[in-house]
Amino acid sequence: MNHEEIKRYFENNPPPKEVVWTPWAKITDTQVFLKSCYIGINNFNGPIERCPAWWHLRDFYLLIKRSTVQKAASSEPNVSLAETVSEIENSPAEEIQEQKEEASNL
Repeated sequence: MNHEEIKRYFENNPPPKEVVWTPWAKITDTQVFLKSCYIGINNFNGPIERCPAWWHLRDFYLLIKRSTVQKAASSEPNVSLAETVSEIENSPAEEIQEQKEEASNL
């Protein structure tokens, strides 16, 4: 993917305004960050693979893509606490424990 494709991606799917990239790197305005990357890439003389702005843009794109995939995975329907408890209570291990308790009471 080249920087033009990444630019189109962010135009169609704008990132959140603030992003905590790492504990020591927080982007407070992603649009300013993206604009800075685009300017750096356009003004760079040399192969794009050696451009620091290209690497920042690429890494940021991968971070955003990864976080959207994780959000999509976490937004799957959640099972309620009551359903989880009833499944645990009806599990084979629970039934075996109940049978042992009943047998010891005899």
